[in-house]
Amino acid sequence: MAQAKKIFLYIIVVFVLYTIITSPSKAADLVEIGFEGISSAAKGVGEFMTELVN
Repeated sequence: MAQAKKIFLYIIVVFVLYTIITSPSKAADLVEIGFEGISSAAKGVGEFMTELVN
């Protein structure tokens, strides 16, 4: 089972590196979208906690 996880992790890393090397602008767009999603989620949690306290 541990070997399968290690192989899967290597496949993911190779795929990410391949994507970055072949199309860096698309990879940058994907990273930007990811950070926007994380930011929106954090903002939503903050608003929820603020309303919960009030």
